[in-house]
Amino acid sequence: MFKNFLLKKMLRLKGVPEAQIDMFINMMEKDPELFQKIALEIQEKVKSGMSETDAGMMVMKKYENELKKLV
Repeated sequence: MFKNFLLKKMLRLKGVPEAQIDMFINMMEKDPELFQKIALEIQEKVKSGMSETDAGMMVMKKYENELKKLV
């Protein structure tokens, strides 16, 4: 999928190890709706003034159990 290709490229540029990239892509393919929901919530928090890192950590913590099930 072209979207996965772009995502892999972006993550490689950020220095994410290849094994983690593959795990992340597999998780996204298992439950794309969950990742869509996470992305939207992060965007909302960033728009309200929170840093992207803090927003990401907060939202990921909220969905921690669902993410663990995908691994």
